[in-house]
Amino acid sequence: MKQMTAIELKQYIETNPIDTVLLDVREPWEFERCNITGSVHIPMGQIPSSLHQLDSSKETVVICHHGIRSYQVAYYLLRMGFSNVINLSGGVDAWARDVDQTMTIY
Repeated sequence: MKQMTAIELKQYIETNPIDTVLLDVREPWEFERCNITGSVHIPMGQIPSSLHQLDSSKETVVICHHGIRSYQVAYYLLRMGFSNVINLSGGVDAWARDVDQTMTIY
């Protein structure tokens, strides 16, 4: 599985914005507090029952608070046949610190 830092993801989104899915797997209260613009929100516990909402052929960047839950979900997606999955290392916390300092940190 690929890993990407917040800065790498920002640069990547700027050059490849069309087909990349940003999948935020945090809880609803976390997503409401802060999120990366354009993210699709499906909490981690709902991923198995929501796979039909995702396209396994699209590149998917999985996002959580610090990168631990997203790593678990990314690994699960790979086992379920997703072909191109990336974990956001450091999660939205790293995004808020390194990319968007106006984002709420919790």
